[in-house]
Order: sequence, then C-alpha cells, then structure tokens
Amino acid sequence: MGVSQHTQNPTDQSNSANSASTAKTANPGKTTDTARVTPHSHSTTGSGTWSTRRIAVYALFVAVALALSFISVPLMPAAPFLQYDPSGIIALIAGFAFGPSAAAIVTVLTWLPHLFTNPFGAIMAILVTGGASIPAAIVYKRHRAFTGAVIGLLLGDVIAIALAIVGNLIITPLYSPGITVADVIGMIVPFLLPFNLLKMAINTIVTIAAYKPCSLLLKRTDA
Repeated sequence: MGVSQHTQNPTDQSNSANSASTAKTANPGKTTDTARVTPHSHSTTGSGTWSTRRIAVYALFVAVALALSFISVPLMPAAPFLQYDPSGIIALIAGFAFGPSAAAIVTVLTWLPHLFTNPFGAIMAILVTGGASIPAAIVYKRHRAFTGAVIGLLLGDVIAIALAIVGNLIITPLYSPGITVADVIGMIVPFLLPFNLLKMAINTIVTIAAYKPCSLLLKRTDA
C-alpha cells in the first residue's frame, strides 16, 4: 500500500504540471487573439470618411450657390431694383439632400461674403432663402415623398414671401433713407408681392425638376 501510494504522487504532480503548462500555453493564445481584434474595434475610418465627404459636399453646395448669388436678373421691368438670383435653389436642394441644418449652413455661408459689400441685401437674402429652404427641408425630412417635397416647398414659399415683405418694411427704410415705411407699404401689392411670388415659383419648379438628378448623382458618388 505504501509503495502504491508513493508511486501515484509523481504521476499526480506530473499531471498537475502538464495542466499548468497547458493553461499557460492557452492564455497567451487568448491574449494574442484579443490583441488582434482590439485595433479593429477602435477603427474610425468609416466615420472619418463619411464626415470628410459631407464637408466636401457642403463646400460644393456653398461654392455653387455663391457663384449663382452674383447673378442678378430683374424679373419686373417696372421695378428693376428687385433682382432675382438662383442661389436659393441650391439651398433647397441641400436641405432636401441633407436636412434643415444643411439648408441653414449653405444659406448663411453663401451670403456671408456679401455682408461686407451689401450688408442689408445679404441680411434680406439670408432671411428669405432660409425662410424658404429650412421649412421645406423640415417637412421633407418627415415625409420623404414627392407630396412631402411639394408641401414643404409651398410652406417655405409662404414663409419666405412673408419674411420678404416684413424685412422690406424694416430694412428698406434703413438702407434707403429717402424711402419711408409708407412708401414700402405702397410697393407691396404692385411690386414686392408679384416679384416674390415669381421668384418662389421659379425656385420651386427648378428644385422639383433638379432634385432627382442631383440626388442620384450624390448616391453615385457615395457608392
């Protein structure tokens, strides 16, 4: 019995040593696997690429809108001081593509340089363009269909026209000291209202026609 007991002890010790060795061998393997996975779990390449692309697209929108903002077309010969520029269309498309924040960013950055040369005109443009594009983008974001786009555009048109008239009542007398508030009120029906109705109609029609091709182009560049 004593010999048998003495013979089993080295075997047990050997088994214990083998188990410990196996455990030690297994642990480094697990550590290596974990280390191999960890760097991938902290990767930010995808989000960085998306963010860079978004900035680039915003910059493109602003550049195009800024170029278009220098176009001045008198829509009414009887009121040549009321001039149309198509930059608002770009803000509308940006809002439909990326949401109301994009519409606001494109609007403000487009007219920011004009603040140094024509501050009152730039303020009016930001007011009217933002009034048209931001509500349209909000509605379209909630109802992403043709009906939602049309409703959003029409709502934006109404808000923009109201802001244009109110803005003219406040800003025009400051910009042109010879013109009083009463003079501006007298221009609402014959000049301001028809001009802004025509302006918003052009922006709405062109945006509806141009948004689909632009959205397809954006999807292709995103692929």
